Amino acid sequence: MSNIDYGPLRFYIGKWESEGFLGKNRAPDPGRKVENTKFRQEMIFEPIGDVNNHEQVLYSLRYSTKAWEEGNESDPFHEEVGYFIWDKDNRQVMKSFIVPRGIAVNAGGDADINGTEFTVKAELGSHTYGLCSNKFLDEEFQTISYENKFEFIDDGVFKYSENSRIKIKGQGEVFDHTESNIFKKC
Repeated sequence: MSNIDYGPLRFYIGKWESEGFLGKNRAPDPGRKVENTKFRQEMIFEPIGDVNNHEQVLYSLRYSTKAWEEGNESDPFHEEVGYFIWDKDNRQVMKSFIVPRGIAVNAGGDADINGTEFTVKAELGSHTYGLCSNKFLDEEFQTISYENKFEFIDDGVFKYSENSRIKIKGQGEVFDHTESNIFKKC
């Protein structure tokens, strides 16, 4: 099996780190208002080979990420674990992951085998690319959509931008929880 089997995911195989605290995070603060923070982050993408799903053959990367807020180097404020998956026959990229706050996401989108960027999306209530939260989050901070765009810039750099749209209890407008960062290969 060659790296081409991973389609556009092949560019991300390896360990990546942001340089300093250049990441931007717009999230609800403890008072449910807006908090803007800067952070540093690391991501690891490990090939696990092909996954046979009856007639369907998928190529998966196990991934993990951790992020640390500026001023707090000791404890990560965010972690995720999951898989990036390439469905070559259907030209689909998927990102399936869990955040240890009680959220599971299965997001997907179209991609070209040689493409250097792709976007994955998930919607609350979707039977395919959807979102699932614990009871507290569903009642207080209901995530209604998720979108994440990855752009491979060159052999040593990529960036992403993400938006999770959240209905916060007691607020009329949907909150755009946005995040972005730029990575260099280690």
